[in-house]
Amino acid sequence: MIPDPTGICAFQRLDGRTTTSGRLRDEDLPALAAIGVRHVVNLALDSHPEALADEAEKLAALGIAYTHIPVPFDDPRDEHYRAFAAALVAAGGGPAHVHCIMNYRVSAFFYRWHRESCGMDELSARALMTRQWEPDRSDRPEARPWAEFLGRTGI
Repeated sequence: MIPDPTGICAFQRLDGRTTTSGRLRDEDLPALAAIGVRHVVNLALDSHPEALADEAEKLAALGIAYTHIPVPFDDPRDEHYRAFAAALVAAGGGPAHVHCIMNYRVSAFFYRWHRESCGMDELSARALMTRQWEPDRSDRPEARPWAEFLGRTGI
């Protein structure tokens, strides 16, 4: 088994078929291919200064499918979450990699996924999310929309 990459921003393995991270760089893509990733889901905006230009084309050259769901950091919506859930289902259970810029969006989306779709208990889902951040326990204004987003779980 090939070890997980160590140089990818905020990289996290959730299970045997799912990994997450912050922003990707050109040099990260072969590492994802090497660990068997077959589908990448990007929740970041293309306009972010750290967004990888031409990500879809670069991944396609490695045989990796790509889904882009641009989620504004100040306005995560349920329709973004539904598109994310559909992308995970379309990936067929992995191997999939989901990223944004800092792994904040992703960790919050997976919190909801684990609770709503996987039946994971609150403590376990929260433990995975808080490896990256705790949006519903922050008094920072930019975390407020995320606390509301987490509160809208469908369970």
